[in-house]
Amino acid sequence: MIRTSRSILAALIAPVALSAQQTTRPRPTFEVTETTIAEIHAAMRAGTLSCRELVNAYLQRIAAYDKNGPAINAIIVVNPAALTVADSLDRRMAAGGLTGPLHCIPMMVKDNFETMDLPTTAGSLSLQGMQPKQDAYMVRRIREGGAIVLAKSNMAEFAFTPYETVSSILPGYTKNPYSLDRVTAGSSGGSAAAVAANFGEAALGTDTGNSIRGPSAHQALVGIRSTMGLTSRGGVAPLNLASDIAGPMARTVADAVAIFQVVAGEDAADTVTARARGRRAADYTTFLNRDALKGARIGVLHQAYDRETTDPEVVRVLMAALDDMRRQGATVVDPVAVPGLDARLRTAGGCNQFKYDINTWLARQGDRAPVHSLAEVIASRRFHPTIQARLEAAQLESLPPAKHPGCASRDEFRAWLRTSVTALMDSLKLDALVYPTWSNPPRLIGDLNTPHGDNSQLFSPSTGFPAITVPMGYTRGQLPAGLQFLGRAWSEPTLIGLAYGYEQATRHRRPPSSAPPLR
Repeated sequence: MIRTSRSILAALIAPVALSAQQTTRPRPTFEVTETTIAEIHAAMRAGTLSCRELVNAYLQRIAAYDKNGPAINAIIVVNPAALTVADSLDRRMAAGGLTGPLHCIPMMVKDNFETMDLPTTAGSLSLQGMQPKQDAYMVRRIREGGAIVLAKSNMAEFAFTPYETVSSILPGYTKNPYSLDRVTAGSSGGSAAAVAANFGEAALGTDTGNSIRGPSAHQALVGIRSTMGLTSRGGVAPLNLASDIAGPMARTVADAVAIFQVVAGEDAADTVTARARGRRAADYTTFLNRDALKGARIGVLHQAYDRETTDPEVVRVLMAALDDMRRQGATVVDPVAVPGLDARLRTAGGCNQFKYDINTWLARQGDRAPVHSLAEVIASRRFHPTIQARLEAAQLESLPPAKHPGCASRDEFRAWLRTSVTALMDSLKLDALVYPTWSNPPRLIGDLNTPHGDNSQLFSPSTGFPAITVPMGYTRGQLPAGLQFLGRAWSEPTLIGLAYGYEQATRHRRPPSSAPPLR
């Protein structure tokens, strides 16, 4: 039986409080809100912070704010071994210094990543208690880099919706810490809310059409969706393997890139990563260039966001962002457009391959999974009622993707779009395309009627090209808005530089008032 996050936290924190009482001269507390990987490692090298102290500080914040106080409800389960791992890292630090680039970095992992020491349920009661036999590729890589998996974070069940974060494994909605009556977006909303509220340093999320970039934008975070093939989906419960990508979510570009440097690369368990052979940069952190916008050419892609329901405040924030880029030396080409896009969208076919992808993944789990197919998930009735129609629609698909005419039509459209976006950028000598990650502010929880404003579903997923979202300001005074940079295939070095240069020039990120520093 897995204990709840609250009972695990009580057991973890109590011994630490006792040891603090026994210390005659406690050193100053390291404030973990809005800290960075570089600051953590600097404090550890200086001897003013231990891994145990860092992990305990985050555990205290989870205890105070996740199910109590504002009740952000981002955490499904806390790792009961977190402090034990921290103690081990402290011993290794004392013996030989930092153990890796992510030494003692407490991270949230979305519940669709396999974790050998914590249950993996994809947010569904139908998979309650499932314990994988090994870590997902990215989870293994961050642990090898020294990170601690602090908790599994809530998600939209089976990653179905980009609009809200609600599942059957965790009662209630995950709340946006910037406004507790607002959504986090989906499906990696638990990861985003936890990082934004400073429950951990960073997170792993997944993005099929929106789900890294959308929640990151709604919570003033940085999210990276890579070129298809540069990062592995090995060990991640799939939604649609033609579009699924996994990657980092963090409070700063530098932290997101530090994690990206660790997790990007070829994985034999995910054959799509063979495309990255010879294309992976040796060190993505070297592209963190404050001056990258100087001389850059940026195209404003109105087709991604400009619609009748676009919120005027989002447009105002975007215009300010474009002015900021101009002040940093960029040439802004406004507008730019992909010729013939609307006509091609009308002829693109639909392809629902969830049944085939999830059945393959469930089959690999063997007897560890309580259900072994989508049909068994449906028969179990152990899922949130809001996803029933989507589960049943997926089950009705009778043709595998390789034989489905809708999938063939989709793939033809995607090939056309890749060529067209590349041609557009080449013709105007553009380094990146930009647009608001959302055209509208975060919705109220439970509101599925007002415009959602999701701008992430088309260009990056359909081309397989990389995109990064960074904070670009606020609407309604407190609701975060994100700016998305889209580039050519394998252009992560360029996008990292542009995103970092913009972030450093503007510094829009600020912590939410709902989860202040603990006193």
